[in-house]
Parts: sequence; C-alpha cells; structure tokens
Amino acid sequence: MSGKNHTIVTDFIFLGLTDLPELQVIIFVVFLMMYTLTMVGNAGLITLIKIDSKLHTPMYFFLTNLSFNDIFYSSTITPKMLVDLLSERKVISFTGCFLQMYVFIALATTECILFGLMAYDCYVAICNPLLSSVIMSRTVCLKMAMGAFTAGFLNSVIHTSYISSLSYCGSNVIHHFFCDSPPILKLSCSDTEMNETIIFICAGINMLGTFLIILSSYVYIFFAIQRLHSVEGKCKAFSTCASHLTTIALCYGTGFITYLSPNSNYSPTQGKVISVFYKVVIPMLNPLIYSLRNEEVKRALKNSVTKKRIWILT
Repeated sequence: MSGKNHTIVTDFIFLGLTDLPELQVIIFVVFLMMYTLTMVGNAGLITLIKIDSKLHTPMYFFLTNLSFNDIFYSSTITPKMLVDLLSERKVISFTGCFLQMYVFIALATTECILFGLMAYDCYVAICNPLLSSVIMSRTVCLKMAMGAFTAGFLNSVIHTSYISSLSYCGSNVIHHFFCDSPPILKLSCSDTEMNETIIFICAGINMLGTFLIILSSYVYIFFAIQRLHSVEGKCKAFSTCASHLTTIALCYGTGFITYLSPNSNYSPTQGKVISVFYKVVIPMLNPLIYSLRNEEVKRALKNSVTKKRIWILT
C-alpha cells in the first residue's frame, strides 16, 4: 500500500472526545459501564434465545445475529477508545487504522441489512402467517444471515480500499476518537472527490436500500394490523414492531447524517457526538429495547431465573 501511494504518514493521532483530564476520567467510567452493559446484554440475550426453545423462531434468529454483530461492532471501537482516554498520546498505526475502519464498516453494513431482514420477517409473520414457516424456513434464514455478513464485508472492501489508496503526506491528527471515513478523508493530500462519490454511492445503496425495504414492510404491516378485529392482537403486533422501529430510528438517523451528507459540511464535533450514539449507545440499547419491550423475552427470562432458583435450592 505504502509503495503504491507514496504514504509518508505511518501512524495517526486521535484528538479524542475531550482534552480535559478530569472529564476524560468521567467519560472513561461512563463508557466502561456502557461497554460492560453491551457485552452482558447482548451475550445474555443470545444465551436466553439459545436455551429457550419457544424463542427458536426467525425473528429471534435474526435478533441473535444482531446481538452477535453488536458485540464485535462495539468491540472494534470501544476498547481502543477506553485505553486512549487514559493515555496522553492516542496513537494508532496506519495499518491498524484502516483495519479498524474495515471491520466497523463491515459490521455497520451488516447491521443495516439485518434490520431489513427483521422488518421483512415481521411483514411475513403478520401479513402471511399461514405461509411464514415456509417462506422463512431455517435454511432460508441461514442463507439470509450469511448473505448479510458477506455483503457487509464485501461493501467494506470497496469502501476501505478506496480510502486507503489515497496519499497521506500532511497532518496525521484525526479529529475523532476512531478511524471513520469523513475525518480520514480530511487528512488526504489527494483529490478525494471520486472517493467521496464512491463512498456516497456505497453507503446510499446500503442505507437507502435497506431503509426502503423496512419502510415498505411496515406500510404493509400497518394496514394488516388495522384489519385485525382483536384489540389484543393489534397490541401484540404493535408491541412486536415498536422495539424494532425504535432501534431503526436511532441507527438510520445518525447514519444518514454521517455518511449521506457532503464531506464539505462535515463537522468534527458533530461527528464525534453522532458517532457516540451509533458506535456506543445503540449496541448497548438493542438488547435492552428488545427485551424490555418484548413479552416473550421477559417470559423466557423469568422462566430461566425460576429454573435457576429451583436448581440452586435442590
């Protein structure tokens, strides 16, 4: 890579979230707690779904994949950020920077696709309940999940390779706490117009494509729910979809601002704040939202705790 684009920069330095030492300690404690909750929450949800046979459905299969994705998604950024909060010099190697970028873009893309698959599954379950077991069979779900991860890593290859092929021969100070594409492009001494266009197209296809699938699925779901005569049935259907829509609003809202706005309008401060939401907060909230707003998950958790108490007493 370095021989190809004559790279002079061998490492990058993060400015981080703040340069105030007393504030860095507070942020470290808060983010460490959030990261711990992310790991425990997502791992706990995966375990709960695995041990409860009543949760072996397509919806919870995709939720397991989402939790698995969030564990690694958060781990790509947060541990390094926590170390940097307690370090004077926040350094990352050139190779390490683009490796970090590659992994988190791959997992972020996968997350968007998984949201689309979950919306489609919700549409099938509500609008075609009699055919749902055929349309969303275990084999089909496995292929969909594998396709989501494959597409995510292929998209990241295109995204990252174009950015890493640029020349970096000036400042190596990144106005961020991790290697994201907008602040990295600001450091390049090459013409980045084509790269910005390619990134915009890739992000647009992924985010807008999956968003349209989600939107169309929920339009059909909304009209299907309106046709239900049972008030209890309507409440259950809305409850199932509400948690999904909450995480989608948070994820796509921040993603659109970051990756589908012109690079000339990029604000380092705004980028840091938004990144905290989609890199730290959302992976932590996903298991909480899906468990606290889902009666089946709460029932499974209650049964699991009851069985554990009985086993301890005996």
